[in-house]
Amino acid sequence: MMRHVIRATFLIAGLSTCPFALGFQATQSEAERQVLAEAKAELERAGQLLNEQMKVMEALRETIARQQERISRIQAGAGPASATPGLPRTAALGASAPEPTHDAVTPSALALTLTAVQTAPAAPAKPASDAPKSDGSKVTVAASKPEPAPAQRQWYQKYSFRGYSQFRYNRLFSTNGLLSCEQCDRSVGLNNGFFIRRARFILSGDVSDRVYIYFQPDFASTAANLNYGQLRDLYFDVAFDQKKEFRVRIGQSKIPFGFENLQSSQNRLSLDRADSLNSAHANERDVGAFFYWAPAPIRRRFADLVSTGLKGSGDYGVFGIGVYNGQVLNRTEANNNLHTVGRVSYPFKLRSGQIIEPGIQAYTGRYTVTSDQRSASVGGPDNFTDQRAALSLMVYPQPFGFQAEYNVGTGPRFNPATKRIQQSGLQGGYAQTMYMRKLHGQTFVPFVRYQYYSGGKKQELDARSYLVRDVEAGVEWQPSPFVELVGLYVHSDRTFEDSRTPNNRQRGNLFRIQMQFNY
Repeated sequence: MMRHVIRATFLIAGLSTCPFALGFQATQSEAERQVLAEAKAELERAGQLLNEQMKVMEALRETIARQQERISRIQAGAGPASATPGLPRTAALGASAPEPTHDAVTPSALALTLTAVQTAPAAPAKPASDAPKSDGSKVTVAASKPEPAPAQRQWYQKYSFRGYSQFRYNRLFSTNGLLSCEQCDRSVGLNNGFFIRRARFILSGDVSDRVYIYFQPDFASTAANLNYGQLRDLYFDVAFDQKKEFRVRIGQSKIPFGFENLQSSQNRLSLDRADSLNSAHANERDVGAFFYWAPAPIRRRFADLVSTGLKGSGDYGVFGIGVYNGQVLNRTEANNNLHTVGRVSYPFKLRSGQIIEPGIQAYTGRYTVTSDQRSASVGGPDNFTDQRAALSLMVYPQPFGFQAEYNVGTGPRFNPATKRIQQSGLQGGYAQTMYMRKLHGQTFVPFVRYQYYSGGKKQELDARSYLVRDVEAGVEWQPSPFVELVGLYVHSDRTFEDSRTPNNRQRGNLFRIQMQFNY
């Protein structure tokens, strides 16, 4: 293009110095008229190319702006997950971040880009261009050098490594040492002190344009001894399209049942998940295959709800369906029946900017109470129908928020009167209010929560029977993106019965503290 402009400029300049061009147009020679025609043609071609290049530059400028915005969100903490601005959080623990927003580039812009690139070579590039002057001499104009192609990302630039750790103390102002919760926190109760609740390290990234990996071990798992390594997540997302709106997740991952179950412990306000929905899947995970779908703009919204600190659950699609073993995390399958789960959830954005996410989910399958989960004196069948359905509602804290879930279903439950495990109904839920305040670079989130649950916990000894009524009040303080402190006062009324403790109702109060480090 510059070659055409320069050449035309010299042609016109040459004519302007010619005496015939100053008023003797009628006596112009045939050669001079030919030179003028060539100059005009060169200018027209240069103008066309200039217009095309300006369109190309505008499309590229828009694309670069979108990429810079996406990079800013990632640096601020996107990803499968960060609830603190400026730090990656798990979202997802569990959801791969959406690809660059190619969908935002209109087809017309892409067409203009391709057209300009294809038509630009119409005027072949030359090492140099000779523009004739009116005196017959020539001016040599050097051709511009092509820009180098952008370098591709190295393999190590496609992955991220992050994590978080939680340290707790639950003995302040405790009024009943017999009050405990096996599934919630094993350090609640007698003979406990400082406790490492979680020590997570997360490796995630793009194996290819359509394949994403997520790997998360935990080094604070507990059994007979404390703090041994255990696999929490290992799955691959395989996308069917460039936007990754349609994808299949294969491996060990969270089961899409319950908003709070999907919400990362790194983001959750309360120290423990509610018994009512968490009893569906101990540790929220199992091995299976799941299909997820969500439009690209909604995938970005899911990511923003985590990265901006609004306590999002991560990207588990607007619609999800899948099959999994059903014997809960890190246990082998014990029967020939897979569980099936389905979930629909959508984050609506109101005109005021407030985001509300309702959801509905359900699962069904057969659960086997294995010999190591049953006392020798306890009777009853081994296989049970395991079914639940739940409603969820999340009003994100902007600044006031509200979160509630309730589920009903059926499953195994210990009967202390007959000392048998039997098929029994279950129900329960929770409600939580919260308020988020940002002040001088720090974040404060006070909250109040009530939970209720009546039913069995299939994964505990003898499918232990529970009746839970808890009230909590606390505050989360984030002095920086890397440190969070939670103080929580609990009033608990729990009845939990098995063959060893058939009549066991415990009531009491305690104050709990957790320090969390994000890295």
